[in-house]
Amino acid sequence: MLRRKPKQKKKKPILSKKRPQKRFLLPLKKRAGKNNTGRITVRHKGGGVKRLYRIINFAQVKMNEVAQVEAIEYDPNRTCFIAFLRYNDGYRCYVLAADGLKVGDNIVCSEKAELKIGNRLKLKHVPVGTMVYNIELKPGRGGQMARVAGSAAQVMAQEEKYTNLKMPSSEVRKVLGECFCSIGNLSNPEHRFHQLGKAGIARLRGIRPSVRGSAMNACDHPHGGGKNAQPIGLKYPKTPWGKHALGVKTRKRKQSDKLILQRRSK
Repeated sequence: MLRRKPKQKKKKPILSKKRPQKRFLLPLKKRAGKNNTGRITVRHKGGGVKRLYRIINFAQVKMNEVAQVEAIEYDPNRTCFIAFLRYNDGYRCYVLAADGLKVGDNIVCSEKAELKIGNRLKLKHVPVGTMVYNIELKPGRGGQMARVAGSAAQVMAQEEKYTNLKMPSSEVRKVLGECFCSIGNLSNPEHRFHQLGKAGIARLRGIRPSVRGSAMNACDHPHGGGKNAQPIGLKYPKTPWGKHALGVKTRKRKQSDKLILQRRSK
């Protein structure tokens, strides 16, 4: 006699089913890797489905006021999810959603807020070892670091007016303690394990095919030429324009070099 498999409990969906607010949407013009003069500066970009941009509040607008999470939504322009907040006075905005943040939760932005997922406070008041995201580089400018799905920086030490942070790239750098940050890790950490599955999905995302240099003619690429498959015949791989393709330092001398305590591991 066949036994029926026990019914598995359905997981509650993380994302809300409500549609995005129209007043927070903007048309997004496609530039396909071109600069302001129309020249292609990034190759293999073009096409893709049309999408609207969501206006995200990366800074802190309402200080010392509690906001309730009305919805957790998908954003086609970024890898993490976004949260729709509502304040007591009726003000609403989109923010980056932390991992574990749910509909109905309350978050607050304050100089000395509680160490709770989603809360926003100054770096100088964050204990050592805490994971933070959406970190400011300059006070009042809004979050600029650790904004990718599942990413976060770790507070390593507090030194005078600076806070030492270990970035997701393993780089350790100083950031002013007056800068704001959010507590926790960003949502959608499984994004890094997602596989596109077929070439058509890449085309829908605006990624065009790329041809191997070794498959080209010698006049088109330094790796090209010759019959059948063979090595590139060079000491190091090159770009189509003959420059180093791997292991080249791209960071030029900057004033912020003195704030970097440890470079990222290769």
